[in-house]
Amino acid sequence: MKKVGFFQSIRLKFIIVIILLLLFPIQVIGAYFAQQLETQLLQNFKESIVDNVELLNYQLEQAFAKERSEEDPSLQKEVQSILSDFDAESISELRVINNKSRVIGTTNQLDQSDVGKRTIDYRVNRTLVLGQSDEEVLLNKNTGDRTLVMTVPIYQSNGNGDQENVAGVIYLEASLEGVYGQLQEINRIFANGTFLGVSISVLLGIVIARTITKPITEMRKQAKLMGDGDFSQKVNVYGRDEIGQLALSFNELNDKLKVAQATTESERRKLSSVLSNMTEGVIATDQTGSIILMNEPAARLIGKRIDDVEGEPLLDVLNIHDRLDDINEIQDTGSIIIDFSEEDQQLLLKASFSRVQFESEEMNGFITVLSDVTEQEKIERERREFVANVSHELRTPLTTMRSYLEALTDGAWEDKEIAPRFLGVTQNETERMIRLVNDLLQLSKMDNKDYKMYKEQVDFTGLFQHTIERFEFNKTEQIEFVRHLPEEEVWVWIDKDKMTQVLDNIISNAIKYSPEGGTITFIVDVMKQQQKLVVKISDEGVGIPEEKLNKIFERFYRVDKARSRNLGGTGLGLAISREMIEAHGGNIWAESKEGEGTTVLFTLPLMSQSRGDEE
Repeated sequence: MKKVGFFQSIRLKFIIVIILLLLFPIQVIGAYFAQQLETQLLQNFKESIVDNVELLNYQLEQAFAKERSEEDPSLQKEVQSILSDFDAESISELRVINNKSRVIGTTNQLDQSDVGKRTIDYRVNRTLVLGQSDEEVLLNKNTGDRTLVMTVPIYQSNGNGDQENVAGVIYLEASLEGVYGQLQEINRIFANGTFLGVSISVLLGIVIARTITKPITEMRKQAKLMGDGDFSQKVNVYGRDEIGQLALSFNELNDKLKVAQATTESERRKLSSVLSNMTEGVIATDQTGSIILMNEPAARLIGKRIDDVEGEPLLDVLNIHDRLDDINEIQDTGSIIIDFSEEDQQLLLKASFSRVQFESEEMNGFITVLSDVTEQEKIERERREFVANVSHELRTPLTTMRSYLEALTDGAWEDKEIAPRFLGVTQNETERMIRLVNDLLQLSKMDNKDYKMYKEQVDFTGLFQHTIERFEFNKTEQIEFVRHLPEEEVWVWIDKDKMTQVLDNIISNAIKYSPEGGTITFIVDVMKQQQKLVVKISDEGVGIPEEKLNKIFERFYRVDKARSRNLGGTGLGLAISREMIEAHGGNIWAESKEGEGTTVLFTLPLMSQSRGDEE
């Protein structure tokens, strides 16, 4: 799990929220306070100016009220004297202008030359005309200070105390930098207080956020451990508040998940054990038909690993697109036979399909069970072929017998030359059917294990020699027998009658398929180190094609069917021989080349020195 950085953590968010909640009201209050403070300070400053100007105005009215000639300079001197005596620290400059717009007095020593001159200031002229006070805040060009400029009318009253006209104007300038300096100092103090308050709030926010985020961080770490399957840890509970209750609930969830995980793991192991020990292959898919699970038997059957097919469509893996166009058609299919055969090996699989549904009957996926039915299909095919072969083998002699019997019934029995020949054919066909039925009965007993082996100690060399001599005495063809047999006795533990039948079947076949003047070779090799003997019976017949060698031991199989049937064979002799050799613990096979003859070989285990008389 990726570590959460400080700038992405909830702790920083808590701190930011606390700071914002503190700064917002402080800023609102500070802005309102500064505005009101500025208004109040300016108002107080103006009131103090007005109070001072009212006193000055009274003195000037008294001076203007005295009767003087126009050329009398005493008014100017008296006005200058009043201005000189006037003391107001906040007023930087005072001027007195008469009703003719001439300056008659000023407190600015640098502007004494302006006394007696006319002023063109529009505020002064407006006050002279309107008789109303005027004020304006300007920026002093010389000092750059904010300055309050006021004009106040001086009224000349009559004897009755009524104001008749404006006798002059008081023009004053007062610097506001003192007021704004106080306001700036107060704002600085307020800012310092705000900074201090915010700093304390940040520290408190860190502490408070840590008390909240620490349990959350622990629960996050525990969630990661739970995701990895570790349920041994618990989250610390720091209180009984909502976060404490969340921690308690988290620990309860941990315990329940631990139990659920143990149950799930137990079920998974059981399922894995069942799937692993099943002989059938199992493939599970999701609702789209993509493979999500496959056991080892299924991997062996289809020849692909689970890593190679995981996520692949089931129809592609089983190569059944020619039968099913869509995965949803599987539920109606039931089961199908799939051919996975290769050139050198046959493999038939039976695929059975079933749906997996939730309790709400919503389809969740499919389960496919694969079974190897190669042997079953082979057995079924052999059964059908066996029935067909038996029917064919019985039909031929029966048809022949019926034809000859019908001919005899129609009067051929009276012909002394034809009747014996017809009866001889009927007798041969009857014996052939008897041999066929006897062979079938014997195979049936061997298939059903309904027979008993009567084994005894037998000198195989003597038994083999006796069997060869019997065939050599009765043979009519000009066939030469060549023997390569050991001089000493070779003892084996066998059923003498059944082994004689095996030798009879193999030797009779060699005689049947050997041409006149041919040679049949009999060889016995004793392999003492391997504790077995190898018997070889070779002829010089037409041979057997290589691709048919493994089939000659199958029931009713004939390389040359017409010739074998004409020679009286049933096609069961080598099949019986194989069953009997394998019952004795040996193996039988054939080697052949076309045009060079055939060799039938079989092995038998030798008797050990410590072997008892019974088995």
